[in-house]
Amino acid sequence: MSVAVRDDTGRELELAAPASRVVSLVPSLTELVCDLGAAAALVGVTSFCTEPPEVVAGLAKVGGTKNPDVDAISALAPDLVLVDRDENRLQDFAALEAAGLPVYVAEVRSAAATAETVRSIGELLGRREPAERLAAEIAAALRHPPATSARVFCPIWRNPWMAFNRHTYAADLLAQCGGVNVCNDLEPAYPQVTLAQIGGLAPDIVLLPDEPYVFAEKHIKDLAELDDTPAGRQRRFHLVDGKAMFWYGRRTIGAVAELRRLIAGT
Repeated sequence: MSVAVRDDTGRELELAAPASRVVSLVPSLTELVCDLGAAAALVGVTSFCTEPPEVVAGLAKVGGTKNPDVDAISALAPDLVLVDRDENRLQDFAALEAAGLPVYVAEVRSAAATAETVRSIGELLGRREPAERLAAEIAAALRHPPATSARVFCPIWRNPWMAFNRHTYAADLLAQCGGVNVCNDLEPAYPQVTLAQIGGLAPDIVLLPDEPYVFAEKHIKDLAELDDTPAGRQRRFHLVDGKAMFWYGRRTIGAVAELRRLIAGT
């Protein structure tokens, strides 16, 4: 039985049958496939796909998110390739299409949109019911967002410092948890910033995720320029799970609960 969906960019994608050979070039989507009970369909992943470890350990590695080996992917004869507009490059998407491979493009810009992506991928995998259950759990977690209570700085890199603006999943996730991303109005989507610039934006709280840059306790001293901000005066510097911040899917549920707690200061 054929299945058809529109991906997150509005492209129509039709498969002759639910996918049984899947290559995922997105770590969070690799995990999502498994969460939907379709781990057996995975035949290839990137070197950055680390979850769940017991599944990905035995799968073919087809390069990284930014340098996938299209020939190796084609050799696996997938009936579905999963990519993400932010994680993967346009030229690699074009090469996959030129190779005649069915490609689903995820472009999740809000926490709520995660539910629809889950439904679409569940449909392509023939896993409609578990996808509907997970989508409903995500929607339930997002009900009753708190009133905005804190201005948040969340860097994703250092040397140079980088952050994200309002047109990203992470910024919307913060908003759903009572936070205002102080870099919302900067450009491009992942702008370089200086600590002096961030100081002028007066964050109330600083969140330091462990990916894509691995921030740790030792890096808090590097934020001395923020000592005269509300975050610095109250010592509201928190290490957070990077997967919770940036991996959408089941992790969205736990991320909402934890970020609401941190931002509320409880």
